[in-house]
Amino acid sequence: MDILLIGGLWLDASTWDDVVSELAALGHRPVPVALPGQGDGSGSATLGDQVAAVLAALDAASGEVMVVGHSAACSLAWLAADARPERVAKVALVGGFPASDGAAYADFFEVTDGVMPFPGWGPFEGADSADLDEEARRAFAAAAIPVPEGVAKGVVRLTDERRHDVPVVVVCPEFGPAEAKAWIDAGDVPELARARHVTFADLDSGHWPMLTRPRELARLLADAAV
Repeated sequence: MDILLIGGLWLDASTWDDVVSELAALGHRPVPVALPGQGDGSGSATLGDQVAAVLAALDAASGEVMVVGHSAACSLAWLAADARPERVAKVALVGGFPASDGAAYADFFEVTDGVMPFPGWGPFEGADSADLDEEARRAFAAAAIPVPEGVAKGVVRLTDERRHDVPVVVVCPEFGPAEAKAWIDAGDVPELARARHVTFADLDSGHWPMLTRPRELARLLADAAV
C-alpha cells in the first residue's frame, strides 16, 4: 500500500527517513510529503499550499492509500480524507487529532516576523519529550524550521461528510488509548466523535516516535495498513 507520511510543525520530510526504510522493508510504498514552508525556504506558504501538496501526493499514488499525519498534521491527513474520501483507505493519526471546521490549523505559539519558531522545550516537558536525551533535543531544536504564519493561522475547512466513513487509527504515543477515548467521548475531538470506524494503537514513546521509535512506529503503521 502507498503510505503518505506528513510531519507536524517544524519538521521537514526527512524526519521520516528511518520509518521509510522500515516500511519499505515491510513491503509498502512510503511517501514522505514535502510541505511548502517546511523545508523549501518559503516563508509565505499557506495552509492551502500544504493541503495542495498533500493532495498532489495522494493523486500521484496508485491503488489504496493510507494517509498518516503527525501532531498538528493530523488535520492535514483529515483534510485529505475530506477532499478525497474515495481515495483514502485509512487515516492514521500519530500523537494528535484533527481540528474542526472553522478552527485555526496550529495557532499555538507566538508568531514573530511572519513565522512561528520552535518555542523551546518548556511547553513539551514531561511525557512529550521524556524519550529525547539532551543531544537529541539540541539536534531537534537546531533543525526545527519556523512555520509560516499563513500555515499556523490558516483556517481548516471541511466540506464532505463522507470523511466520517474513512477508517481511522489513532496512534497513542505520549498518551494512552484510554485517554484518547475519554477525550473523544467527552466531545473534545468532534471530528472523531462523528467518525464511524475508529481504532486505537498504543505506542510507548514521546511525541516524536518517528525519531525515537521508528521501527516500532513503522510496524504499527504496517499493521494498520492491512
